[in-house]
Amino acid sequence: MSEATRWLDLAEVDNIRDLGGLPVAGGGVTRSGVAFRASTLQEICAADVTELVDVRGLRTIIDLRLPDEAAREGHGLLRDTAVRVVNLPVKKADATLLDVVVPSGTSADLGALYWQLLAGSTESFVEAARIIGDPEQHAVVFHCAAGKDRTGVIAAVLLDAVGVSSEDIAADYALTSERAAQVRERLVRIPAYKNLPNVGQGVFAVDGTAIGSFVDALRATYGGGAEFLLRHGLTEAELAALRLALVG
Repeated sequence: MSEATRWLDLAEVDNIRDLGGLPVAGGGVTRSGVAFRASTLQEICAADVTELVDVRGLRTIIDLRLPDEAAREGHGLLRDTAVRVVNLPVKKADATLLDVVVPSGTSADLGALYWQLLAGSTESFVEAARIIGDPEQHAVVFHCAAGKDRTGVIAAVLLDAVGVSSEDIAADYALTSERAAQVRERLVRIPAYKNLPNVGQGVFAVDGTAIGSFVDALRATYGGGAEFLLRHGLTEAELAALRLALVG
């Protein structure tokens, strides 16, 4: 898949794309139509629901927001469908407030933040891998608010676990820059996210450097995404299922 065809052009979800089409070490590419990364779905319209559920076969939503955040913001019209919603919060180990996860300052060490999110959310990473490895739950959309940070670290671990290069992981992450202005415009209308910095500042910086440093640290510390998942409870059979699901 080209970058252009990986995007889903929905009316009320700004940042949603297929994880398919990325080259995998040893041959093959990540499979399309299995897992989609996204920004918030709460303002989704009827046409978008039809596209996701009837055309793309959406069965499962993995909501990476904090429990209070997820309950408050919801999923809009998707709540009236048969789609299963699983809340797997991605947060720093000491996070108690949304503002801790989504800082409002104009500077931020995103690489350090991503490492802290990994440390505070091991169970969520493992369970996300289990869900995406289960074909009965496909297609899967995993999302946070902007679809960049919490969504980005989950995507990075999963893609590294199945053999996608750090360069391609960083390039996938950086695609959000194409939609960052629209994402921010939507989010700042929502009270919980009104203090987001401008695009390019702080937590709204969008380039591959931060996620690249995160993947480097993941490999240096654990040997990579697969080893991280195995060390924290994923079984070898579940890892094989994840690879079977995501690699074509």
